[in-house]
Amino acid sequence: MTAFTVTLVLVVAAVGLLRWRRPAWYWLTFGVLLAVVRVLVRYGSVMDACGLTVPPARWRLALARATNRPLPESRSPRILRLRPTRTGLVLRLKLRPGQDAFDIAAASDRLRHSFSMYGVTSRELRSGLVEVRMTGYDVLKRVQMLAETDTRPMRVPVALRQDGSVHYRDYRAIPHALTLGATESGKSVYQRNLVAGLAPMDVALVGIDCKQGVELFPLTRRFSALADDPDTAAELLDALVVRMERNYQLIRAQQRIAADVPDAEIAADIWDLPTDLRPVPVVVLVDEVAELALYANKEQEKRRDRIITALVRLAQLGRAAGIYLEICGQRFGSELGKGITMLRAQLTGRTAHRVNDETSANMAFGDIVPDAVLAAIQIPAEQRGLAIAGDSSGGWHRIRAPHTSLRQAVNICNRHAERTPDLPELAPYRPALSGPADAPLRPTESSPATA
Repeated sequence: MTAFTVTLVLVVAAVGLLRWRRPAWYWLTFGVLLAVVRVLVRYGSVMDACGLTVPPARWRLALARATNRPLPESRSPRILRLRPTRTGLVLRLKLRPGQDAFDIAAASDRLRHSFSMYGVTSRELRSGLVEVRMTGYDVLKRVQMLAETDTRPMRVPVALRQDGSVHYRDYRAIPHALTLGATESGKSVYQRNLVAGLAPMDVALVGIDCKQGVELFPLTRRFSALADDPDTAAELLDALVVRMERNYQLIRAQQRIAADVPDAEIAADIWDLPTDLRPVPVVVLVDEVAELALYANKEQEKRRDRIITALVRLAQLGRAAGIYLEICGQRFGSELGKGITMLRAQLTGRTAHRVNDETSANMAFGDIVPDAVLAAIQIPAEQRGLAIAGDSSGGWHRIRAPHTSLRQAVNICNRHAERTPDLPELAPYRPALSGPADAPLRPTESSPATA
């Protein structure tokens, strides 16, 4: 008996240590089984306590009275599937008549406490069907991206969500995005993950870093163009507008709208063009947008208006031409001058790291996801990289990008340097490279006229 007691104490101590030091390992070994048992045993009583049950149907009550049987109990949403995952549990619930998906969402915090889980989120799959995702531990404390991700062209896994799923930056679905955050909040790491994810793809990267290029210049081998001051940025943006217009001319020439061509083959953007004619898509990364909008005299004001006008044109018209904007900054409000709010309205994706005041959070989410404003201002300063991501659909998620050092990002960019295309319109702004003379040659894209 003494040996059994000692063994039991050692096992309990090992489990406690594993839960403290390696929560992911604890979840995969012990936590998932305990959580499944806990959910199945407590499900009925928890649903009743949270007000997620409905009275029995009238015909059931009438039948019980007619046969002198006990009255049937209230009914909970039916569990269609219970699936364990690497980070938690996924429940698929069939709602009863009279219930709404909002009822499940409103009770998510009570469900979290009742089932002893770290987090609970829900989403409606279709009418009457709700998916509830539960996380067994804090997956954002030590971010570990999944080994296998659903990577597609122009779709980059950049962070991990609080529910354990991967957060993607999909340029085909959300062409332009805004990233806000105070100093030392994690914007640079988020941007490095974005560049590292785009580096292996057939895409041209264009950088605008008015801090003398200190953030983006180390990654220069993977950039087709780079501007490190506002004057060069204005010229570079004008060149991008010229490229956009040429791409539209190419699309117009290749639309194939003859009567004998099926409707599905009519081109409306670069992705409808044949592969051999399709221009290379361009992602424009602006590191600090405020440096482009501030001015001190009349000449700088003219330059500023020129820059903002070009950015607005690219945001409004660039998607079909394959030009996508990724704008970063500490603030992005009307105090930056005219045209800023018009530009912000075109930026569908919003990501806010830790901000210093509620006004900055309102700049990101006040016009699309008001519920995310409170979550953005509650991010603690010691959790760098933690952010709130939302879009114009009204949904938002708490995310955190894995830490990627500048050295790691540089190595990835150097490894894929041969994928950097030489774009004719942006050739004057191609950063000077230093390296061995036998470095691999980069492909040169044909201009629309020759294509």
